[in-house]
Amino acid sequence: MTEFKIPEVFKKQLLDFQEKAVLVAARHLNKRDGVIIGDVVGLGKTYVATALAKIFEDDFFLETLIICPKNLTDMWEDYAYRYQLRAKIISISMVQKILPILRRYRLVIIDESHNLRNRKGKRYNAIREYLFENDSKVVLLSATPYNKTYLDLSNQLRLFIPEDKDLGISPENYIESIGGKIEFMARHQTPLRSLPAFEHSEFTDDWRELMRLYLVRRTRSFIKKHYAKEDPDNKRKYLTFSDGSKSYFPDRVPKKVEYPFDPNDPNDQYAKLYDNYVVDIINGLNLPRYGLGNFIDKESKVKLTSQEQVIYDNLSRAGKRLMGFCRTNLFKRLESSGYAFLLSLSRHILRNFIYIYAIENKLPCPIGSQESGILSEFMSDIDLDGTEEKSLSKKLFLNENIYYEEAEKLYDLFSGLWSKRFQWIRSELFDNDLKKQLINDSRDLLQILKRTKSWHPEQDRQLNVLYNLCTKIYAREKILIFTQFADTAYYLRNEFKKRGLKKFACVTGDSDNPTFFAHRFSPVSNDKRDFVQKDDEIRVLISTDVLSEGQNLQDAHIIVNYDLPWALIRLVQRAGRVDRIGQKAEKIFCYSFLPEDGIEQIINLRGRLRSRIGENAEVVGSDETFFDGDPVNIRDLYNEKAGILDDEDDDEVDLASYAFQIWKNAIDNNPSLKKIIPELPNVVYATKKSTDAEDREGVIVYTRTSDNNDILAWMNKKGEIITQSQYEILRTAQCSPDTTALPKLENHHILVEKGLEHIKDIESTIGGQLGKKSGARYRVYMRLDRYVKEFEDTLFVSEALKRAIEDIYKYPLKEYAKDALNRQLKSGISDFDLVGLVTSLREEDKLCIIGEEEDVYKDPQIICSLGLINKD
Repeated sequence: MTEFKIPEVFKKQLLDFQEKAVLVAARHLNKRDGVIIGDVVGLGKTYVATALAKIFEDDFFLETLIICPKNLTDMWEDYAYRYQLRAKIISISMVQKILPILRRYRLVIIDESHNLRNRKGKRYNAIREYLFENDSKVVLLSATPYNKTYLDLSNQLRLFIPEDKDLGISPENYIESIGGKIEFMARHQTPLRSLPAFEHSEFTDDWRELMRLYLVRRTRSFIKKHYAKEDPDNKRKYLTFSDGSKSYFPDRVPKKVEYPFDPNDPNDQYAKLYDNYVVDIINGLNLPRYGLGNFIDKESKVKLTSQEQVIYDNLSRAGKRLMGFCRTNLFKRLESSGYAFLLSLSRHILRNFIYIYAIENKLPCPIGSQESGILSEFMSDIDLDGTEEKSLSKKLFLNENIYYEEAEKLYDLFSGLWSKRFQWIRSELFDNDLKKQLINDSRDLLQILKRTKSWHPEQDRQLNVLYNLCTKIYAREKILIFTQFADTAYYLRNEFKKRGLKKFACVTGDSDNPTFFAHRFSPVSNDKRDFVQKDDEIRVLISTDVLSEGQNLQDAHIIVNYDLPWALIRLVQRAGRVDRIGQKAEKIFCYSFLPEDGIEQIINLRGRLRSRIGENAEVVGSDETFFDGDPVNIRDLYNEKAGILDDEDDDEVDLASYAFQIWKNAIDNNPSLKKIIPELPNVVYATKKSTDAEDREGVIVYTRTSDNNDILAWMNKKGEIITQSQYEILRTAQCSPDTTALPKLENHHILVEKGLEHIKDIESTIGGQLGKKSGARYRVYMRLDRYVKEFEDTLFVSEALKRAIEDIYKYPLKEYAKDALNRQLKSGISDFDLVGLVTSLREEDKLCIIGEEEDVYKDPQIICSLGLINKD
């Protein structure tokens, strides 16, 4: 890791463990063109990525493109300004519009990359196309790089790794489990050592092996164990900043906030909603608007236009999935707050009646994701004209006629002023069942509204307990309140305002600048103390999960989860907003609202929904996992079990960090090794006792390849490979200072030679003389080679062209040539013009770095070997 140096501007900013992350990541990025920085929440991934970009800016003159969620663009602008980074920042929501016309950036940082788990998405493909066209190096940032399956990981890797790239390793556990390589090739039409090959495996060790090439990940427990010191006075672990100040690690303390819940009280607002009657109605909904493809009348004389056919195909493909989202969403809002739930029911009915109105009047129906947002605006406390609040937002309609009248008004607005926000499909294409199911669902939901009739905030026990927490229990402390839904956040904001609470604010995805609120709430941790006046500082901040990623909020140490996310791991992410480097409090209190005597109702409700979704093959969104498989168990949360909000064990740490830590621990224990080890000659060897099975006796060979990659191979006594797993080999090679040296095996050196042959075989098939198939060098060479073969022995093929092609094959391209060729390839340059460009670049000595001839077949260098013997 000595090939890169920490930029001067960061030497006083980064802690020791962050510096090591930068150096490991720089090595990955330089060797493999991509890296995932996956440190858990609160360890400073943004600092690490910024320092990494600064290295590549200084050493390779690269400029940086940063793609991030909209709510983090201002934060990244601040980092780019502070560290003088030549960078452009764009929101991920704008990539489809901006990337196709954006100039080339050689380095691209993608923050919160787990949002790109779905490779069928339009944003995903816009980003992937840009990266491949521009041959960009890629830095992915995510504390949760995978959620449900390892495909989450591979889809992110596919952003910069071609399907046919030879990775040099294969999913050997999976291959062995199905009967070997021949069986693998028979089952799967994909190369053994490719990313698609790994996608067939569910073995953790296979994915560890793959991720050692691309991932930098450390956990809080790993940092505490290897980098922190212990204060002898209070026995707490701490890190030391460059100025000598200490940053202690706080304890995360789960706390429950109970509010009264009486299922037998007919006046209890929440008891009415958690009743089986309500649950049964939601479970029994047909949700026809989310399965419109099922209602196309096959006997109708009206036929689909080509545009309507596209809409129909999309509706048919998304139907079941959307039904799952809708049903789940209603249940989640029920748990969030009674007000948010009832408001959602009213909106759902109104949307149904817009369709009913269109069908009855033979008008086209509005289709599109925008519909939800517009209706939310219409029913919210913000007036459509932006001038005053509408009384409509405060009412829950109980009459079908009112919904019909409001639907007519909205339809006129949709079909007039906002018509371009929708796709339209003629209502005559649908059969009669659509209208029937829309009416039936609406009437069922109206029964719930009539049962509750209205919502009384003064009787909202959950809200009252929260207000008491903010004004009496913690009357002076900063409090961060999380809720899943903007409706609930606005509800809390309005009620706090009515009750006279001071110095509070509300942030949702609709807020123009969430980072501005983060700075006002936590000015010290964001280095904004000089810019935020005391009068402008926020004490109580209500937020959706728009602030659960990327922000520094550690001026506070109290978090409140007003509702419980169904993916309970989000509680850990939320805690990470305040449990960050620089937190001053000894304990972080993580409050979760749970209904007294109502916890079983919540668990049963979720269980019934999961069963319903399974029965109907409805698909819940990929970011939702039910509490059964979550690291946080809902009953443990209720019982305030210690440690449940802590993050992963050291098993999650990446191999490079793990290997480096072995070396660091060794030299810390015996500093003389720092001088002894580098002075040892190559091909040095030793032997130790092994506790493995006899058929695993043999030799471990450590080599360094011509392109400076470290590879370990473990051979048995017959000269056969035991495993390619670098993790397993490293663990097997582990020795303590008092490990006894044994005489070598008789065929030790023969086995070393066998190991070297195996490594050479791997190396000879990785990459290639011309680099990545998506790179400028490969693409230009292949086009010109084809051109020469097509026009051989004609005036179109000159000696100058042949010499240029030979140079491209033998030597790497200069940066100027890469940029020029990539630009022209992207614009669709013809073969004839490409010939002219390449030959002129060569004449001006701007094409290749002559003298750096590549030798991909140079033998790996044997560094050392270790024999393993079972017997003394």
